[in-house]
Amino acid sequence: MIELLKVLVCLPFLAYSCYSDIKTRRVSNKVWPIMLGAASPFILYEMITFGLPYIFRTVISFVVIFVFVYILFMLHAFGGADAKVLMVISIILPVFPELSLGSLQLPLWGVPLLDLFTFSVFGNSVLLTIIVPLGLLLYNLLTVPPKELMKKPLYALIGYRQHIDNLEEGHFRLIEKHEETPNGVVSRFTRTGTSIDRDMILKLQGLHRKGSIGEHVWITPGLPFMIPITAGFLAAVIFGDLIFYLSFNYLMPLV
Repeated sequence: MIELLKVLVCLPFLAYSCYSDIKTRRVSNKVWPIMLGAASPFILYEMITFGLPYIFRTVISFVVIFVFVYILFMLHAFGGADAKVLMVISIILPVFPELSLGSLQLPLWGVPLLDLFTFSVFGNSVLLTIIVPLGLLLYNLLTVPPKELMKKPLYALIGYRQHIDNLEEGHFRLIEKHEETPNGVVSRFTRTGTSIDRDMILKLQGLHRKGSIGEHVWITPGLPFMIPITAGFLAAVIFGDLIFYLSFNYLMPLV
């Protein structure tokens, strides 16, 4: 029961962090101490109930995750909010929560050999990064005219259309670079994206007024990794360690 409550405590904070990450590409540092504080009665209960073995597992869980995400952060492969949420989860759920829902026993695929819940959350999240492009594709299929979507099908996996008048400076980047030539404006795909600042917004508005470009441009928010982390958390609770399961059930028999 306590493990279920800890999972339920985490979910609203993860949901909010996803919303904030999508909206602003930032998650306030205030979220994580509040999340830890909300779960602290359950953590304290288990510390008192299970004593030193539980405390030891929690310390091991936190140290392993701290070192792991710190290295990734220093290599610029990880965001600060992503690192902090994993560290908080490592304290709240140091090992896999084994939940019984009626006759159903979670995780469905059992606990992996390395019983570090947060490490599995991270592994799952890497595997589930495909959720973001699939989500963008679904959104674009519902909002972009089919004729335009057929012209730029790959754009639908990495970004979405935004009205020029609604562009804002920030973490979003243009998928295309618009260059003025003697033959008119040429739009070219740019792999790294073009930053959106005040000058760029004014330039695009000017090109639109001239009729050189349409009223929409394609932008990309980058990868809001909080979404895969949340998906990885849910997958770990329900199924277990996806990489461990797939490796031992599908890859190992082939070796």
